[in-house]
Amino acid sequence: MAATNKQIESVTIEKLVYGGDGLAHYDGRTVFVPFVLPEERVSAAIIEDKKKFARAQLEKVLDASPHRVAPQCPHFGVCGGCNYQQISYEQQLRYKSEILRETLRRIGRIEYPGNIPVHSAQSWGYRNRAQWKVRPFGDAAPGLLNPSQLAFGYFRANTTSICAIQDCPILSPLLLKALLVLRHGFATATPGVREFEAFVNASDSKLLLTAAFSSFPSDTKRIADILRALLPELESLLLHDPMHDRMELCGPGFIDYETRAAKYRVGHFSFFQVNRFLADQLQECVVGPSDTGRLALDLFAGVGLFSVPLAKRFEHVVAVEANPAAARDLEANVRGHGSIEVHTADVERFLDRYREKPELIVLDPPRGGMSPGAVARLARIAPERITYVSCEPPTLARDLKGLHDAGYAISEVLLFDLFPQTFHMEAIVRLARSK
Repeated sequence: MAATNKQIESVTIEKLVYGGDGLAHYDGRTVFVPFVLPEERVSAAIIEDKKKFARAQLEKVLDASPHRVAPQCPHFGVCGGCNYQQISYEQQLRYKSEILRETLRRIGRIEYPGNIPVHSAQSWGYRNRAQWKVRPFGDAAPGLLNPSQLAFGYFRANTTSICAIQDCPILSPLLLKALLVLRHGFATATPGVREFEAFVNASDSKLLLTAAFSSFPSDTKRIADILRALLPELESLLLHDPMHDRMELCGPGFIDYETRAAKYRVGHFSFFQVNRFLADQLQECVVGPSDTGRLALDLFAGVGLFSVPLAKRFEHVVAVEANPAAARDLEANVRGHGSIEVHTADVERFLDRYREKPELIVLDPPRGGMSPGAVARLARIAPERITYVSCEPPTLARDLKGLHDAGYAISEVLLFDLFPQTFHMEAIVRLARSK
């Protein structure tokens, strides 16, 4: 890699690619430029120069797209959280659908000719979870009590430096309140804190808060009392020193998150979908009216978002989750909801020894997707149908190619815009065994 200040006086953006950048060609190479739209003509400065491609910083939009809009956030372009605030929301959805289709074709060699229905909701105020970093400005030492000496916010794009945040319009109202309260009031309450992670319930009325420290505080009761005074909505607080694996819990350790299907216990170290407007639709699309039978597997089950609705349609459900904290929530959430068998296990190792043949397997893996071994073991079990839920199109495409080679054909592709204003997306792919 070579740093350079080489100027590109004019280049036309051809399309958007997964990751948030626009793609153009200049001087025989591919150039990636952020914060642009297709067909725009821009000037840019190369900041990373490699043999076959370059990354550039947007300097000026020379000919703007009619779909360009003014960003709503004052930190857009510096904060690394959002990529698409310059694009009208209707066009964001169109571009994401095109990117998903192209990613399936380019990485998975999958030509999907069908329509890709897009499910969306409100494009602002949608997030029910956020992480905020805390770092000293300049030479200020962690633990100093002056809030002006501390940066509170998100990582800047492609760096580990902090963009100090004063607003974040994609957060739910309660999360935004927590951001502002903690930003202005946390320093005297929690010296030495390095990170906050906050999660709100479906009604945006209760807050789960985890505070991570560089060293475990001695006055935990005082910290808890001050934070509860600052945030009366605080239902559960966990003070955590990850370096020394020390923690203290103030509260029940979870909040309840309600969907149309059930009420879910979600703990401090458990994952739940981040869009507070689309959880119901997501459940109902993953587990549809035609999904019935004797046996279903829910792999990477989390806290049971899909396990519970599956149990209403199948005689028996096997739910597998490797994270012990999430598995504990899963066990609590499935009680009273039919025949659901919970396994705290790595999915690949579980599939190694599993011998029954289910009618349906639901997969919701993390961004890394399935391992090649897990895909092979899935093919050996040979379920009639597979529903793959993915937040990472490149790994989805890779895994779909493996499943296609094992005899599965795609019957439907859906796109859920769980992450408006960003390049991220959620895809649901239904597959049926063809041979």
